[in-house]
Amino acid sequence: MKVSEALSSRRSVRGFLDKPVDLDTLRRVLAFAARAPSGGNVQPWNIVVITGEPKQVLVNAVALKIATGEREFPEYTVYPEALPDPYRTRRFGVGELLYANLGIPRADKAGRLAWFTANFRFFNAPVGLFVHTPTYMGLPQWADLGIYLQSVMLMLREEGLDSCPQECWVTWPETVRRFVPIPDGHLLYTGMSIGYADPDEAANRTNAERAPVDETTTFLGF
Repeated sequence: MKVSEALSSRRSVRGFLDKPVDLDTLRRVLAFAARAPSGGNVQPWNIVVITGEPKQVLVNAVALKIATGEREFPEYTVYPEALPDPYRTRRFGVGELLYANLGIPRADKAGRLAWFTANFRFFNAPVGLFVHTPTYMGLPQWADLGIYLQSVMLMLREEGLDSCPQECWVTWPETVRRFVPIPDGHLLYTGMSIGYADPDEAANRTNAERAPVDETTTFLGF
């Protein structure tokens, strides 16, 4: 698979087949992804991969908290509070596209909330992945984490697998820490669902548009 093919076919998959993912495949993906660049070769990523009973115990624990109306405090804010355009339009546009594919109108608040909670089942993916990093890491290292995650997702495509990066998991840091070995002094950066995409899942028809190059890029000296 060419890099261009991996990039064009990668998307946030929100419905997975009930098909296990081989451990050797995951090891191979993570070994290649570790070739991602990082400033000073710091490699600030720390990974926990979870499946089977441990994953189900975590999912059940979060489901219970959601059902009882409990909340936890995220360890960082995912989006700026006053996100201006064009970023705000892009963010809400992909959400509306997703719910349109699902047939859940804006007025159906309960339906949208119920769908959102599917995040915390990893969208029924067989594998979950968490990334954590020391709290003293700065913005350059956070950029390194993004490069690493992109490398993971592209390598998953080469193996015929799909994924969904899920920063939403940072809203349950205490519960995640109960079941996932994240050491003190480390921050929960993100989660990710991994598996084989379900071709019949309506949500998987969502393919968000990207801004054209001339909208985001200035060329000088050409």
